[in-house]
Amino acid sequence: MSDTWPEGVGRHVLARTDSTNSEAMRLAPQLSGPVWVMAHQQAAARGRRGREWVMPAGNFAGSLFLRPKGGAASAAQISFVAALALYDALGDACGPAARLSIKWPNDVLLNGGKVAGILLESVGSGREVSGLVVGIGVNLSAAPEAAAVEARAIAPVSVLGETGFSVGAEEFLDLLAPAFARWLAQFETYGFAPIRQAWLARAAKLGEPIVARMAGTESHGVFEGIDETGALVLNTSSGRQVLPAADVFFGG
Repeated sequence: MSDTWPEGVGRHVLARTDSTNSEAMRLAPQLSGPVWVMAHQQAAARGRRGREWVMPAGNFAGSLFLRPKGGAASAAQISFVAALALYDALGDACGPAARLSIKWPNDVLLNGGKVAGILLESVGSGREVSGLVVGIGVNLSAAPEAAAVEARAIAPVSVLGETGFSVGAEEFLDLLAPAFARWLAQFETYGFAPIRQAWLARAAKLGEPIVARMAGTESHGVFEGIDETGALVLNTSSGRQVLPAADVFFGG
């Protein structure tokens, strides 16, 4: 554990598990504070909307369990906290020459390719969230084959392939955990506004044409940003649209 590890945050490193999110959920009843769960191998990793998350050897898989302050809407905004923390940790890992950006709602891009993803899962009922798991996967050493991702999705890349830097999973956790703690403290102290501003400063394709896909329908327009809740704002030929959930594709 590094000297910069955040105070009061637990750390569990496993050789193998089914999913770090599932492992964090199993630990949840006995946890009173935040805990990171990391595994060197995952047998049943998953991404958004139940998609499979392919994890080649040497990549990072970790989940942070939190007891968030506020309700479900506030808990959902922690995905933006996670994206900013990932951006900072990857900046430390990749060096100043790497081009990093954040793709709404849950990906971090390196030199234009997808290098990391985020998955939030909550515990609770209705608008009350008693626990939140923030799952993070990062392609440190290898990227999945392009055939493993859906059509029109951004091609995956790895830190090693793009920068030549070899970063171990536990080494990356030592970068990510302090970054997450810093951004989370800002969120809990000042609310979503400064998180939104910082996220927009790092956003991919801001002001450019994108496609937002929702439940079998598509909207084409210019990505104007995110609103005060974190929803996507799209300027289309039929007017301004605010989309709380969608899959985004580049190219308009």
